[in-house]
Amino acid sequence: METGEKKPHINVDYFEDLTGRIKEGTCSQPEGGQEDIGQRIKAIRQAKGLSLDELSHMTGFDVELLSSIERCEVQPQLGTAIKLSKALDSAFGRLVSGVGEKLYSITRKGEQKIVSRSTSLKGKKQAYIYRSLAPEVKGRHMESLIVQLEEAPDTDRSVHDGEEFIYVLDGSVSLYIGDDHFDLTEGDSAYYLSTTPHLIAAASGKATILAVIYGG
Repeated sequence: METGEKKPHINVDYFEDLTGRIKEGTCSQPEGGQEDIGQRIKAIRQAKGLSLDELSHMTGFDVELLSSIERCEVQPQLGTAIKLSKALDSAFGRLVSGVGEKLYSITRKGEQKIVSRSTSLKGKKQAYIYRSLAPEVKGRHMESLIVQLEEAPDTDRSVHDGEEFIYVLDGSVSLYIGDDHFDLTEGDSAYYLSTTPHLIAAASGKATILAVIYGG
């Protein structure tokens, strides 16, 4: 999708944080003292000797947007993080929840940690917050997340590499895949290729899903 002739739209999935907004201009420090996703992106970009202009050319994202992400004024949505991870030749999970060091992960109900937040394209409205269920696993190719949704602030569809599986834990979910629309309720699930334009949000009020994402 594009925000101009050559710039892709980055809006994706539209999950909403229910705990409040992130102040503009400051990095939201995830629980456990981890770096913010914008800080991780900046560190990896600089380690690879890439300028913002070069990263913009590689991804199609505006330099202004990339700079805002690194300053944590805009929190990248999942589709954006996937595209950036590919451009930076870095695992999607590393951007989302950091580098793990374990061969397996057991996450108790009370141990779920907020690993990243996301805002709408202009950074005005927080789009979602997600909790990783296995951030400690080294070299993982999937991200399993508990995500809270509200009604979509926009109507733009997301398109990016990878695959997604969602399972509705509570509430009613509105899911668009290509030209098809589905109303999902507790216990319903869906699996789709992320290369198909898609949009997921609470049908009304709030909803919670389990999402398993493979960045491709």
